[in-house]
Amino acid sequence: MTPTTPASSSPGPRVLLYSDDRAIRDRARAALGPRLLPEAAATEYVEVATAGAAVAEVERGAIDLVIADGETAPLGGMGLARQLRDEIEACPPIIVLLGRRDDRWLARWSGADGAVPLPVEPFELSRLAADLLEKKRAGTEAS
Repeated sequence: MTPTTPASSSPGPRVLLYSDDRAIRDRARAALGPRLLPEAAATEYVEVATAGAAVAEVERGAIDLVIADGETAPLGGMGLARQLRDEIEACPPIIVLLGRRDDRWLARWSGADGAVPLPVEPFELSRLAADLLEKKRAGTEAS
């Protein structure tokens, strides 16, 4: 007898969580939950603590959304967003977690698609993430 796996209507998104602080990655993952898109399979989280690892994951092309901690050192989330936008042609959407709400303008300058202040507010982060993933999927289906 061969085991079967339930079929979902579409694969789950792969979300990159970039922070040198495990607690921030844990809070972001908890805020987003196990399934960001109701019609898709479970969300897969890829957690990294260094910019080099983040860039390598995005370069592989299998990341659907990046969530980057703006307070990570030495390269914060805004610096990472700017680097990804400048270097990767098919860059996924990026959300920056901000230490200061007043830095939203800087997040926009960096090329981030959205920004959420720390500490993470679960509803705000999950809503923004789902909206960006839906827009990305709609763009992919239209191509």
